[in-house]
Order: sequence, then structure tokens, then C-alpha cells
Amino acid sequence: MKLASYKDGSRDGQLVVVSRDLSQACYATGIANRMQQVLDDWSYMAPQLQDLSHELNHGKARHAFAFDPRRCMAPLPRAYQWADGSAYINHVELVRKARNAEVPANFYTDPLMYQGGSDDFIGPCDDVIVPSTAMGIDFEAEIAVITGDVPMGTDAKEALDGIRLVMLANDVSLRNLIPGELAKGFGFFQSKPATAFSPVAVTLDELGEAWKGGRLHLTLQSTWNGRKVGMCDAGEEMTFHFGQLIAHIAKTRNVRAGSIVGSGTVSNKGVETGKGKEKRMEWPKGYSCIAEKRCIETIQDGAPKTEFMQFGDTIRIEMKGKDGQSIFGAIDQNIAPPGGSEPEPETVDTAQA
Repeated sequence: MKLASYKDGSRDGQLVVVSRDLSQACYATGIANRMQQVLDDWSYMAPQLQDLSHELNHGKARHAFAFDPRRCMAPLPRAYQWADGSAYINHVELVRKARNAEVPANFYTDPLMYQGGSDDFIGPCDDVIVPSTAMGIDFEAEIAVITGDVPMGTDAKEALDGIRLVMLANDVSLRNLIPGELAKGFGFFQSKPATAFSPVAVTLDELGEAWKGGRLHLTLQSTWNGRKVGMCDAGEEMTFHFGQLIAHIAKTRNVRAGSIVGSGTVSNKGVETGKGKEKRMEWPKGYSCIAEKRCIETIQDGAPKTEFMQFGDTIRIEMKGKDGQSIFGAIDQNIAPPGGSEPEPETVDTAQA
């Protein structure tokens, strides 16, 4: 089934069931009003929602209406936890190689992860509001899962059973703020503003054979200002699968229903082209964040040339099934300043960027 949260003026929205083709929806009234209710009592409520989904997909749901992603909040509008990993080690390798640094050995055995703000997610078509373009605005196209309860000490294989829903994420980053924050030794904070998620979150059965081994084996598309810049394979090169990411969190604490776990930037390895002096690394599948493109340019030509996002830029993130149909709907956002007018330029120390 596919679930979404419609804006209704409240903090948590109104739970709706969405048809497989994303054309129709109906309110889940009588079963649950909010997404968190379902996650808290999954074994009881999920079968009822599955029945409603079946009726909707067969044109038998009462009071069905046309689905509009612009009315969507994040599927889980606020969460008890938003923990984002860096499951695609190629992304880390590119960043390190661009500054002539080695990847520590334990990065290949123990996932990187940070805890982001989970009290103020934004909807898939909401503007990304940033105080200043001097902060280095970047999108990050990712996969994310919503969990049920996962007890402390659960291993990676068992942790996969805790996954309830899958969705897409735009984990917005302010790149020029990151070096100063990391230099303090405590990690990301102001450099990670509100995250956006896809219009719908889906159960694993909706993904069919594309979901295997805790990975989603489909192409994640990123379109920046109308130009497709990323067609990245989300499956084969995911170093740590979602079970491993969840188990990493659960090593020292319980993971409660309504926790969101992100994959980090979906990233694919480059290929070597040419011979002799013409030998060069290329990345034919593109990129899922601008920072990675800038690393690629540094590796290829010695310096980055692609600028970060400006006010008025657009970003669209989407994943389609083997049938060509959108699975989660699209994250489709504009970059905008507070209040709709560009503020005075702000100086940001980018010496370490």
C-alpha cells in the first residue's frame, strides 16, 4: 500500500491511502487519522489499511478523490528520530580523493551516521527556505525507511523486519557551513536544515523484486533546473544495507516506531575512459548532490566549477519502477529565501570547504 499525509492545518496532517498509480486517494478515517498512529499499532491497523488500498486500486473505495502531491506534508510530518547514514561509500571516497585524503579503514565496516532535526520536515512540493545563498545550498537525493519498534541489540538481518515503509528524501545541506561545524568536533547542526520527503511512503510489497537484501535496486533520478543530472543506481553499490544502518542505531538504544533512517547520498563509482595521456575518470550515471559533482570536477580538472544552488533554482527527485511509473511521486521543490525576497549577502568562511 501507499500512504501519505495531507495538509489540514495541523502539525501531523490527515492520513490518506493512495492508489498504486498515484492517481486516486481516500482518507483513512475510521482506521487512523495520523501516520504515527499506524506505526504505533502496525499489526492491527496495517491490515485494515491494506483492505482499503485494495478497494481503492479496484475502483471500489467510497469517497475517493484525485490525489494531489502539492497537498502533501512529509508522509511522517514529524518523527521521534531522523538518523541519516552514509551508506554509499563511493560518496565518501570521492570527497576524500578530491582533497587527497585516505578513507579510514573502519569506514568500510562501520556506517557513518548523524542525527538530524526531526521536528520540522517539509513536504515534497514545499519551498526549501534558506537565509542566504552564501551558505552553499545543495540537494541530496536519498532513500529512507520508517521503522517500527526495533529492540536494542538487534542484529542487521533481524533489523530488516523492523522496516515498515520506504520513501525518498532530499536531505538539504548548507555546504559552506559544514567545515566550521565539523571543526568543532560535534558534527552537523545548522548545516542541515529541514529535510523533505516524497509524497508517499510505500510498504515493501509495493517494491516487488526491486527490494532485496535490504536495498532498493532501482534508479534514483535527480533533475536540477529541468536538467537531469543524476540517474544513479540505488542498489548494487549501497555498501551498508538498511538492516545494517538500523542495527547501527540499535547497538546502544531501542529504536522506536516512527524512526526514519536515511541512506545518505546515492552514489555510483566512476569508469576509466581513454588510454595513455587521454586516460580519464568519468561518472556516466551523474550525481545525487552538487558537492559530489564538485569533487568529480576537482579529480578531473584540479578545481570545482559547478556552483551551489541559487534562489529560484528547482530540484526534482523521483524513482520509477520497471514499468516506468513513479513509485513514490516526486520531490519537486524551489529554492527560496525567507519572506520571498532575497536577503543581503552574508559572508561565510569557506576556507575549509
